[in-house]
Amino acid sequence: MRRASPLEVYERLHAHYGDQHWWPAETPFEMMIGAILTQNTRWENVEMAITNLKQANMLNPESMITCDIEKLESLIRPTGFFRQKARRLIEFSRFLLAHDGTSGLKRWPTQSLRVRLLDVHGIGPETADSILLYALDKMTFVVDAYTKRIFNRLGLFEVNLSYDDVQNYFVQRLPGLLQLFQEYHALIVQHAKLHCSNKPQCDDCPLFDVCASAAETDRLSDL
Repeated sequence: MRRASPLEVYERLHAHYGDQHWWPAETPFEMMIGAILTQNTRWENVEMAITNLKQANMLNPESMITCDIEKLESLIRPTGFFRQKARRLIEFSRFLLAHDGTSGLKRWPTQSLRVRLLDVHGIGPETADSILLYALDKMTFVVDAYTKRIFNRLGLFEVNLSYDDVQNYFVQRLPGLLQLFQEYHALIVQHAKLHCSNKPQCDDCPLFDVCASAAETDRLSDL
């Protein structure tokens, strides 16, 4: 069975699903807050929390750091772990204001800024890279559980690779184009939801003929 390159996988997913217009946010700050809130929850829950924050005029860093924390917790309650996340939002808002906001962060070199983001309480590699890629237009590749699942099933790497190893795998094999990196992560999420979930839905999958897992399933069914 032929195996597709990461670029071919991108081209197939893009041809099948089209532009995803990610990240779904009206402002860079909304995007950054969404990246923190989406940890360990579904996006639908984040949307409810974002709506609550907008209605309360709290979707700005100044309001975040001066708010009553119990009020903030109640507004983001739909996302789960709301006490923990409220403190993360406040810490991140302080960090943002201390560095002259979004425009200030954009002036930092990507790797230096990534290190600083990872020093903020509650910001891990996936959240940091999402903020860099979608809010600050910095070249980085976002890795999540969907990425590992899909490309493991395609037979391109083992699922137990570290975050950095997976990220480097893509960076070394793709053209250095910001829009491609932004679209690729969004397409991976869409594909995982529609076809490559925990229980794969292989009918009409745009990657079926280059998927090692699908080929093995077919082989076993023929025995």
